[in-house]
Amino acid sequence: MTSPGIQLRPGQEAILRYQGGRMGISAVPGSGKTWTLAYLAANLIKIGAIEPDQEILVVTLVNAAVDNFSTRISAQLELEGLMAGYGYRVRTLHGLANDIVRERPDLAGLGTGYQILDEAECTRIKKRVAEDWLAAHPDFLDPYLAYEDYQKNKVFNEPRNLPGMVESLANAFIRLAKDREWTPAALRGHLERPALPLPLVEMGAAMYSEYQAALSYRGGVDFDDLIRLALRCLRSDPSLVALLRQRWPYILEDEAQDSSRLQQEILSLLAGEGGNWVRVGDPNQAIYESFTTASPEYLLEFLDSPDVQARTLDESGRSTQSIIDLANHLITWTQEAHPNPEARRALTPPLIHPTSPDDPQPNPPDCPACIRVVERGLTPEQELHFVVDAAEAFIADHPDQTAAILCLRNDRAYKFVDLLKRRKIPCVDSLLRSTSTTRLSAGAIANIMHYLGDPASSRKLSAAYRVWRRREREDEEAWKFYKGIAALIDGCKNLEDYLWPSLTRDWLAEIGQQHQEPAVQEELLAFREVVQHWQAAVYLPIDQLLLTLAQDLFLDQVELALAYKLSTLLRQVSDAHPEWRLPQFTDELATIAKHERNYLGFSPEENAFDPDSYPGQVAVATMHKAKGLEWDHVFLTALNNYNFPSGEAYDQYQPEKWFVKDQLNLEAETLAQLETLMADHPFDWYQPGQASMAARQEFIRERLRLLFVGTTRARRWLTATWNTGRTANKNRPAVSFVAMINYLEGKS
Repeated sequence: MTSPGIQLRPGQEAILRYQGGRMGISAVPGSGKTWTLAYLAANLIKIGAIEPDQEILVVTLVNAAVDNFSTRISAQLELEGLMAGYGYRVRTLHGLANDIVRERPDLAGLGTGYQILDEAECTRIKKRVAEDWLAAHPDFLDPYLAYEDYQKNKVFNEPRNLPGMVESLANAFIRLAKDREWTPAALRGHLERPALPLPLVEMGAAMYSEYQAALSYRGGVDFDDLIRLALRCLRSDPSLVALLRQRWPYILEDEAQDSSRLQQEILSLLAGEGGNWVRVGDPNQAIYESFTTASPEYLLEFLDSPDVQARTLDESGRSTQSIIDLANHLITWTQEAHPNPEARRALTPPLIHPTSPDDPQPNPPDCPACIRVVERGLTPEQELHFVVDAAEAFIADHPDQTAAILCLRNDRAYKFVDLLKRRKIPCVDSLLRSTSTTRLSAGAIANIMHYLGDPASSRKLSAAYRVWRRREREDEEAWKFYKGIAALIDGCKNLEDYLWPSLTRDWLAEIGQQHQEPAVQEELLAFREVVQHWQAAVYLPIDQLLLTLAQDLFLDQVELALAYKLSTLLRQVSDAHPEWRLPQFTDELATIAKHERNYLGFSPEENAFDPDSYPGQVAVATMHKAKGLEWDHVFLTALNNYNFPSGEAYDQYQPEKWFVKDQLNLEAETLAQLETLMADHPFDWYQPGQASMAARQEFIRERLRLLFVGTTRARRWLTATWNTGRTANKNRPAVSFVAMINYLEGKS
């Protein structure tokens, strides 16, 4: 089944022999899991595993991976002489949930015109709800706060302190409630029962209720609702499940270590008992638990199931042998020697193995001296300058190589960016920022389609003209001319006389009598030809219409690529909704333009970041954002016990706010109270502080995995530092970092 010229590793060969059933794949960093899964999808299509009306469903974690998968599958199909773009569907979980709900929105309690509010809007709503609640209950949290006189401690009310914590509590509460499918009404019913006092739940339930009311007022749902409602649809209608199982007979799930309970249940229902479901992931790279309801335990349990074919991708050509050995040591040290027994299950085998010498991706030549760990504690300012100095020296000596400085938080990362720019060192900060390219591109096309759906509207044609000439806005003086043309078009009473004139009715001739300037006539003539071209294309299939419009609107290669992406999406929507006409497709593009559909693969991550596009420049990113990427030289920063605690008595924990009594993690306490409220047994098991201690242990485990992720981003060079914190000598080197230092010293 392998294409000529493609050399497979043993693990890949075993996976590509798959033809059906359940299979779980443990994949180490750099093992080519995305390529393997894409190749598997193409191979299943090639061998005829699906019918012409069926698709391989690929579910991935982030929007940036959607394009990556689609491109890889298409490329492989083209190599096989098959038609690219057909036989598969790549979706994030939110995109898949949207596809399911759109099949039967009535089962979800939604109308056909429902809207999904994007994350930015939902965040604004939660922030307002939290601020309003705090203003209405200024003394509610007094029993939890470590101060005697609130009026003398206004610092608690600074945005990053008490109000910020309340917003964080609201977000975590709403996230868990929706993951457990608990509605505000259900919570109110339980709160009315006589039970132990659960004040934090009362606070969370009140904000949850206000938040949902705000969504209802806007006629929309959020991303978490979408997943919950998709599951409701599947549970409510067995015929819908049967329809989707027939449509998607094979499910390939990427990044399964970040699967949530709801994701697992949705995919399990779609696959069916004994169905075709492949899950690939690396539990050692599960680093999003603090932000989501995901857990690597779901994948680990799946891998241990007796009916699952267990496979491994343990060969990686990314890094040198020395970096591989260091990453493997972190796994074995964690399991065997971590001073905190609760942390020892954070990292698990398989260990990473190098590729064979004849592999298409051989490991870089080994270089033990290319790993540098700085044992001396630096102040945060010293660390900034030390790392930037080292990065500058590296790219000066290796202008064809890539480098990245990885931090824990955006605010710290921007300090590196600022220093790099002050020193005029080439740097890349796009991983810290979001873009609006897709939103603007979709909006441009939507405006044209809006007119084509109502071709007699002068106002809509005027708007379409402004879009067509939108690049002229940069020249303020020139834009005045184009605004005048738009005003003329808006004033045309009968567009037929302009676009399709007759001998007796010609609007341009009339305009020519009023506006003698040749430039006006030439501009109106040029635009008329374009509009006639658009109108002739209206009868094409929706994806071809969109690409036709894009050719007249876009010059930039990125915009043209995005247009192709949009056309692929609309073709899939058209296949699912053959009854749709131009107005419905226009509405679909309009929602993308409003950034309401970023879960379909059109997020700020829309264009996957390629480190190799920036040789001789220093990329700056958070360790979380760096997942899935790799650089020749990686700088790991701030490896102290505050960022990477281990359970030692002197450790501090970021989720435990300094102004909360008894070192409580109020977010964890709130969620524990919520679980208690909704438990079936009597409310007698909630004990203050227990949830905070459990949250500490999970934070420790997640940070060990984050250190593993950071280490495995490096190909050949790795530099690691730690700082003493803002208060002199307050922090210590992380225990895990000390273990890495000791290992390297023992090797030398």
